[in-house]
Amino acid sequence: MKLADTGLTQDELKGLVKKYMIETYERYDFVAERAEGMYIYDPDGNAYLDFYGGIAVNNAGNCNPKVVAAVRDQVGDIMHTFNYPYTIPQALLAKKVCDLAGFDKIFYQNSGTEANEVAIKLARKYGIDHFGPHKYEILSALHSFHGRTFGALAATGQPGSLAQDGFGQMTPGFAYAEFNNLDDFKAKITDNTIAIMVEPVQGEGGVHPATQEFLEGLRKLCDDNGLLLIFDEVQTGWGRTGSLFAWQGYGVEPDIFTMAKGLGGGVPIGAMVTKDPIAASLTPGTHGTTFGGSPMCTAAALAEVDEIVSRKLPENAAKMGEYFIEQGKSLPHIKESRGRGLLVGFEFDGTVNAVDVKHAALKRGLLTTAIGDSIIRCIPPLIVTKKQIDEAIEILTDSVNAVAAGKE
Repeated sequence: MKLADTGLTQDELKGLVKKYMIETYERYDFVAERAEGMYIYDPDGNAYLDFYGGIAVNNAGNCNPKVVAAVRDQVGDIMHTFNYPYTIPQALLAKKVCDLAGFDKIFYQNSGTEANEVAIKLARKYGIDHFGPHKYEILSALHSFHGRTFGALAATGQPGSLAQDGFGQMTPGFAYAEFNNLDDFKAKITDNTIAIMVEPVQGEGGVHPATQEFLEGLRKLCDDNGLLLIFDEVQTGWGRTGSLFAWQGYGVEPDIFTMAKGLGGGVPIGAMVTKDPIAASLTPGTHGTTFGGSPMCTAAALAEVDEIVSRKLPENAAKMGEYFIEQGKSLPHIKESRGRGLLVGFEFDGTVNAVDVKHAALKRGLLTTAIGDSIIRCIPPLIVTKKQIDEAIEILTDSVNAVAAGKE
């Protein structure tokens, strides 16, 4: 839909949002009307270089033509039905994902939060089924982020944060240990623990990759204690970190892992993947979804996955990510440039505010985001080129210098 077709001005459109919507987001001050490849355009035709990628969603590019065509074709046949009849793209995507991962079973959901929610429910059900009613506790990492429903939120290791504060008691059955600290995880295991749940790279927690030793140690810790290892790959999956799934790059296989964001290329879809013996605990009536795995969303995901694999976008993410992180070390007032693949964080030394840098970059045509006051996070589509990275670094440099000089 184009703004001109509505008869509204940009200011009038923003006014409708302020009047009628519950706002929990800090809005960018522009109207996104059209997107293509690495760019988003406003109604005036101004181009914004997209280094946020819909929050790690548009891995094969904004409005990827094959994904758009797949959606158009599918909605002409059937958009939605419940999960009683068999549907064609749902079955084809299930096989493709399981084959690519080397896993047995998939359960579709609508988002990353929901994918994590079913992973949590499955782990608890498996523990109770096999070990008794006490075996349902899950150990996750401090500064993690797993979603905003009560189960996923309780798994999020941010006690006292805005995400958790003010909602009353969190769902019981969760404990937290320090990320990348194997000894702390070992010390927090109890007789009630059934699973360990971590992100291979903490995104919302500040773009902190797990160490090789940490993930290998968690695998051994779970094996030695009869625990399930769950990887939250909602943000790291589908090529983002330089391998199709982050765990494949580390060579550490989980028992359960989740995905969303980059799976659908812009449509709402999530999923949880596991092995047969664990999947058996989810029987009819134990979990369900109205929209999860809809024909439209699975058709889009099939096209997106084909693009990611056939165009070798994980390999591009590895190369471009290494280049981007290295170039980031030249940013003014930089404390650390870090990440894995194209999940990149620039942490400043405290002399500039990252939120101010984000808005300064927007004025100069670059979309990115801030984590707290000190970190800029960049999650561009995996089709990004060196030229576009150089342009982003130039804009960020100008933005940091402007903020430091008090001109923003």
